[in-house]
This record gives sequence, structure tokens and C-alpha cells, in this order.
Amino acid sequence: MNSIVYEKAYKLAIRIVNAYKYLTQEKKEFILSKQLLRSGTSIGANIAEANGGISQADFSGKMSIAYKECLETKYLLSLLKDTDYLENKAFESVYEDADEVAKMLFSIVKTSRKTDN
Repeated sequence: MNSIVYEKAYKLAIRIVNAYKYLTQEKKEFILSKQLLRSGTSIGANIAEANGGISQADFSGKMSIAYKECLETKYLLSLLKDTDYLENKAFESVYEDADEVAKMLFSIVKTSRKTDN
């Protein structure tokens, strides 16, 4: 799979897995970090499913789910920063990556919805 958004989502997922390891091992935070792990890794998984979609509506729906998971990931990153589990520098770096993926996904969803009509 060679799409730019998929590759960026995959790299984001790796960063999320590493953040999860840090949060659980160093900060002993297990609840929010588990939610972050689930949402942050499901972005790319939904993109992969979308690319295997059997129809334009299927593709659009999966990309929409990926976008929503990305929004959830951004929310959880903000919450972890504002509760002092993530330092500002680490937060900003991962958040920027998540925001970039979210913008790409939003554009894809918007475009794919136009072709649905």
C-alpha cells in the first residue's frame, strides 16, 4: 500500500505505540494511554480497509472512521498533555503529525463524498 496518508498514519501509529510504552512504563498511566493506543493505531487500519473497499461508499465510510479516530487521538493527546502525563515538546511533535493526517483524511472524505452523489 503506497498512499501518502497510509504511510503517514503508519508512522503516527508507531509513535503512538512508543508513547503508550512510555506512558505505561514511565508514568504508570494505563487508562487514557490504552484509549490512545486503540484510536491512534486504528487510523491506519481503517485506511487499509478503505483501500480494500468494494465500493466508493465503503471507501468513504472507512476513511470517515479513520478521520474520527484521528480526532479522538488528538483529543487524548491534548488531555494527556494537560494532565501532565506528556511533556509539551513530545505532545507538540506527535500532535502535529496527527493533525497533518487528520487534514489529509478530511480532504479525502470531503472529495469522496462529492463523488458519491
